[in-house]
Amino acid sequence: MSSTLRKRFSKWLALFLPGIFLLGFNIGTGSVTAMAKAGATYGMSLLWTIVASCLTTFFMISLYGRYTLVTGETALQAFKKHIHPGVGIFFIVALTAGVCGSVMGVMGIVADICYEWSKSVVEGGIAPVYFAGFFIALVYFIFWNGKTQFFERALAVIVAIMSASFLLNFFIMMPPPIDIVKGLIPNIPETLEGGKGPFLVIASLVGTTVFSGLFIIRTTLVKEAGWTITDFKKQRNDAIVSVTLMFVISASIMAAAAGTLYVEGLGLSKASQMIELLEPLAGSFATSVFAIGIISAGVSSQFPNILMLPWLLCDYNNSERKMTLPKYRVMVLLISLLGLVVPIFNARPVFVMIISQAFNSVILPVTVAGILYLTNRKDLMGKHKNSTLTNVFLVLILLFSIFTSTIGIKGVIQLIN
Repeated sequence: MSSTLRKRFSKWLALFLPGIFLLGFNIGTGSVTAMAKAGATYGMSLLWTIVASCLTTFFMISLYGRYTLVTGETALQAFKKHIHPGVGIFFIVALTAGVCGSVMGVMGIVADICYEWSKSVVEGGIAPVYFAGFFIALVYFIFWNGKTQFFERALAVIVAIMSASFLLNFFIMMPPPIDIVKGLIPNIPETLEGGKGPFLVIASLVGTTVFSGLFIIRTTLVKEAGWTITDFKKQRNDAIVSVTLMFVISASIMAAAAGTLYVEGLGLSKASQMIELLEPLAGSFATSVFAIGIISAGVSSQFPNILMLPWLLCDYNNSERKMTLPKYRVMVLLISLLGLVVPIFNARPVFVMIISQAFNSVILPVTVAGILYLTNRKDLMGKHKNSTLTNVFLVLILLFSIFTSTIGIKGVIQLIN
């Protein structure tokens, strides 16, 4: 009986592994930092941004997935073949640059959190560089196995720990329900003292949720799963689960910060503050749970981060995704070692992460324009060509992405000045 149940569970889990992989990719320390900073600075007033971003992400995941279901081509192959090879190269360069910044920021934040947390166990704490080295080695060890299914199952466990941690924190530290409801009404919070408005925070919220790399990799996972247009429902259900969890976890992080740091009038400028400021407000248990969630988020996002470049190259060249090849192992090792930059040089990880996420939002308009063109070609999509309503939504998303790119650039300029 137990063997039968195990098989059924494995079969059920397999249906959602591509979605779980995307969730692990999407909810990293960049998301945690962006959501926590938004909650600490503006309370729940930017919750509507998460709703809009998650709905956009679902629409884009479904559309990119549908293209692959119909044509059997991944996004990069389509850009290279049907638009121009330069478009494919642009995505490889832009996404790799964004991922490199993310790897530095992620490991910096994880190491910083572990350092603060370790102070309660060891006097003076354990230096961040040791934690960074440990997690880099752990992720690289799992990568060495070389099988996507192994990554996905490892991610499923880590994502489960992360989800449970942030949900538990939500119930411990949640703000008044009326604030949550008000946050669903779109508005732009007032500019804080010092002249720095919410522009960069909004752009980073969008950039970390509506991530171009998510849609590109989605097509690779759909093709690898062997799904065709007959699996449309399966693909849609997988996307629904992924995006719903994405919203719940993101909103929980924002709410935890809004119910504590915002209420006390405390902002957030560096990762370690999440531990320093939360402990006296929420207690050591809640702080520990939050720390476990951040660490799980960091480790889960590092898997796809370090795999991004070799996967994109395999996709672009339409070659077998054999991660055991020496060239890929060296490539992944070099990208992984970027995680030591923040701990060694004492850089500001929160600043690095927010700039990285805002940069991702700038890539988004090209991602939307690309799929708008491809899915309107009858010679490629046949009867599955976009409907008028789908095109209306895509144009609105394109305009929204241009808007967030603009405010992202404006926000970075404000931060520099």
